[in-house]
Amino acid sequence: MGDRIGVRSSVLFGVPADVAFGYLVDPHHRPEWQSSLRRVEDVRPALPSVGQRWVDVTFPGPRPRMETTVLDRPRTWTEAGRWRGIVAELTLDFVPDGAGCRVTPTFRVTGRGPARPLAWVVDKVAVLAVLPDLRRAARALGS
Repeated sequence: MGDRIGVRSSVLFGVPADVAFGYLVDPHHRPEWQSSLRRVEDVRPALPSVGQRWVDVTFPGPRPRMETTVLDRPRTWTEAGRWRGIVAELTLDFVPDGAGCRVTPTFRVTGRGPARPLAWVVDKVAVLAVLPDLRRAARALGS
């Protein structure tokens, strides 16, 4: 279960990979570009690292517990979010492209037991927001 956004679905950032990486992986910046996110809470530790945890306060209301599971600066970053039997995982891969970089997301939502049908729906709907959110981040960094 879970859709993976393909390699052809990347977003060009007009900044070097280390700059895009630093911006995208810091939970404090996420409300600036992630459309479903209102704020983050309880970010610990403050600086991005494997094991960093926080709570996403989303619209329409779920509050998944998030954790950075992979941080290979400035190449790859992965977060996992858990909420009521649902696990969402987002990986961002950063590849230099001229003076900027391409960011390619891989996104997947899974669920167990009674959460499985809801996870399937969330997987199909949330994947539609990933690329527009990354485009919003690219614009924010480009200005």
